[in-house]
Amino acid sequence: MKKIQGMVLAGLLIMANSVLGEVKTHPVEYASKGTIMEGMVAYDDANKDAKPGILIVHDWMGLGPFAEDKAKKLAKEGYVAFAMDVYGKGVRPKDEKEAAALANKYKDNRPLLQDHMRAAYDKLISMKGVDPHKIIVMGYCFGGTAALELARSGAPLAGTVVFHGGLSNPTPENAKNIKGKVLVMQGADDPIVAPAEVKAFKDEMQKGGVDMIFIAYPNAVHAYTNPQAGNDKSKGVAYNEQADKKSWNEFETFLKNLFK
Repeated sequence: MKKIQGMVLAGLLIMANSVLGEVKTHPVEYASKGTIMEGMVAYDDANKDAKPGILIVHDWMGLGPFAEDKAKKLAKEGYVAFAMDVYGKGVRPKDEKEAAALANKYKDNRPLLQDHMRAAYDKLISMKGVDPHKIIVMGYCFGGTAALELARSGAPLAGTVVFHGGLSNPTPENAKNIKGKVLVMQGADDPIVAPAEVKAFKDEMQKGGVDMIFIAYPNAVHAYTNPQAGNDKSKGVAYNEQADKKSWNEFETFLKNLFK
């Protein structure tokens, strides 16, 4: 009897492994008006059905392990996750001074930022196994600004998610172009995204008729999801484990409600 039970259990484990499959990753090149960019896609090769796609936008330091790890994590959950590249293939700032210059280049030229975002979006929906009607964009810090710009461009998104992102917008009237739901999660004590900027953003979303959830986490400042930010709140950027976990759980709930 024990032998039979063991055989059954082994069979179930084999079946489970075959269903879960293995998360695979590989680099993906794409272009926007002559600029070559290189992102990374992650997916479960065992799942042959069309799956929701998630576009992940890096912070001002450019595409790296932080965004790529998020892509792998989401791929394990059954999504096709594309950690995109805003700056260009091989363009990675070596320090915060270079990062600020690169980020400002795009923040000061929103049409250019939208072009680069739309190129990544088009690449994602063209990928095998992606349901083009179920696309989410999510971004961190500068990536939050970029995610919102894709939404403001009128891209047919199911949702837009921002983690401690920049919320300014020189053309607030284009909020009316936003499709799908929006989830914004900020640090309540963030000195980089000032209260006036938050208020202007909320007004923009309201006037645009956007279906938005806005959450501010107490005692959290900018970059609260990134352990590399340290723990000194006085610098304006710091990791907050509680806010990090709560915001990720909120994001997971957001996804489940969209695709249930």
